[in-house]
Amino acid sequence: MNWQVAARPNGSPAQAMVGADSNADAASLLFSELASHAAGHSNDHALACMIVSLCTGGGALPDWLGLEPPAFACLLRRHFPGVDLGDRPNIGRPLHGKRQEERDELVDLMLLDKAGDCPSEVWMAHIIAAGCMASDHLWQDLGLWDRTELTALMRRNFPPLAARNVKDMKWKKFLYKQLCEAEGIYACRAPSCEVCVDYTVCFGPEE
Repeated sequence: MNWQVAARPNGSPAQAMVGADSNADAASLLFSELASHAAGHSNDHALACMIVSLCTGGGALPDWLGLEPPAFACLLRRHFPGVDLGDRPNIGRPLHGKRQEERDELVDLMLLDKAGDCPSEVWMAHIIAAGCMASDHLWQDLGLWDRTELTALMRRNFPPLAARNVKDMKWKKFLYKQLCEAEGIYACRAPSCEVCVDYTVCFGPEE
């Protein structure tokens, strides 16, 4: 697995992610620690990015990536055996219960199309659903460092679902559109996406 991350125009990936030199140093050290213990699973890199972002105040995921602490501990043992993060992923962003039903529906949607029986796919569905509760682009809210990482993650973990995003719709909008269609709800009145005045809202670049 390639753990090399290209620098962004504003500096190192860690600086671009957290915006401060001290946090950037902490992010780089933690990323190196996770990389050195990576088990070689396909989700290792994406999870490392999310964990680093969370622990250094980036992204918008709640504590423990939106998982229960025991589930997060299992995730850590599977993907980064030997790493002990202590309470670092508990930064004071609780997972509020007001939108639990919404999160459950998103999780169920993804798990219907999971790639196999790997526990990582279940954890990833819960993490992504937690990220959908935030207000920025999903890849940024998850603490990923590039939108292409989210696309690869979706294709890897939920291939039939990802394959339906044939026009590269923004992932958060795509997931909610899938929920609406599953319920027979078609809120958009445009005859097709191509002629909709809000086309760029759904399909424009996520920067």
